[in-house]
Amino acid sequence: MDAMQDERDTRPNIIVILSDDQGPWAMGCAGNHEIRTPALDRLAAEGMRLDRFFCASPVCSPARASLLTGQIPSQHGVHDWLAEGNMPADLPGPIRYLDGKPAYTDVLAANGYTCGLSGKWHLGDSLAPQHGFDHWFAHQRGGGPYYDAPMIRDGEPYNEPAYLTDVITDDALGFIEARAEAGGPFYLSVNYTAPHSPWIDNHPAEIVDSYADCPFETIPRDPVHPWAVPGWTPEPGSDRWREQLKGYFAAVTAMDTNIGRIVDLLDRRGLRENTVIVFMSDNGFSTGHHGLWGKGNSTFPLNMYDNSVLVPAIFSQPGTIPSGIVRSEMVSAIDLPHTLLAMTGLAMPNADELPGRSFAPLLSGNAAGFGHRDEIVVFDEYGPVRMIRTETWKYVHRYPYGPHELY
Repeated sequence: MDAMQDERDTRPNIIVILSDDQGPWAMGCAGNHEIRTPALDRLAAEGMRLDRFFCASPVCSPARASLLTGQIPSQHGVHDWLAEGNMPADLPGPIRYLDGKPAYTDVLAANGYTCGLSGKWHLGDSLAPQHGFDHWFAHQRGGGPYYDAPMIRDGEPYNEPAYLTDVITDDALGFIEARAEAGGPFYLSVNYTAPHSPWIDNHPAEIVDSYADCPFETIPRDPVHPWAVPGWTPEPGSDRWREQLKGYFAAVTAMDTNIGRIVDLLDRRGLRENTVIVFMSDNGFSTGHHGLWGKGNSTFPLNMYDNSVLVPAIFSQPGTIPSGIVRSEMVSAIDLPHTLLAMTGLAMPNADELPGRSFAPLLSGNAAGFGHRDEIVVFDEYGPVRMIRTETWKYVHRYPYGPHELY
């Protein structure tokens, strides 16, 4: 084995687990005593939870594009969720929305990492592996039913009859097993559609029924917001409100069970201490908070509530990332590519053109090395709406109609 190969073999594996539409409140370790998330609670106990991690846009496709590229939506050009251009039947046909935009997975693949995707892509041309991914088990679109879900395996579209959260995990486990046998560092995106809608009649009955007697006292019962999109937000305390909450909680718990399967396999394979596990969501979500069900597009005008732009975020690597720590430094999705690459000794090729920076020093326990930010540290975009945020101020500007907000 040559020196370069030996160096590569010592670098950490990376598994990024991304949920879909999960509020920052929807974990036991974040203080919710009603929702069951033992695997996520374990990851937080064995790692670091960041409780002020901001997405770059409070809706899925632009948020995911920013996580991959480190660019804000005005740079990468994806400004809303992508309804078309994912499959051949879409008009105007498959579009690679991030073509020509370097992603951190490109850098990893170019430097000896084998990269795999299991689950949601939702950035166009879902049939084709892109941005350094060698293994590609993708959702055809952006979401939909959890049974009979439209998926792509080995380049062929099909409908998956089994429960999708389990199937995504099964594929991820197969990738990990194959890489454990082959050796060499790997990167894996496990992109669940959970807990995105639909919530009713779409999740294992035994998990849904386990929440039948839950009082949901952790969920606000605010009156429906005057800006709420008609029909999206059920009346607090209504039958529909309860059924949707049971489904939402069940979707999170089912996903958590599967995350536990991934961690257990890493333990069995002796890979846990050499694997960085990241858990986060693409954007936040409300289930009654502010009188809303949804995210940035749950209102008109569009909103930038903290519940829409804050996401759960856990980073775990025993022996490297301090355990049982909660940090409140403000970090953003645009910082993630710099951070993960820094943990492998690599860097984005266009780092000086990107707005983010690495928070790897924070993850190593060196908060002083990360430094204090007193300038603008968070910048969110969604369609014509802009948000800037510092430690003490938050400003929302809505082009062209307003209203604008300053807190």
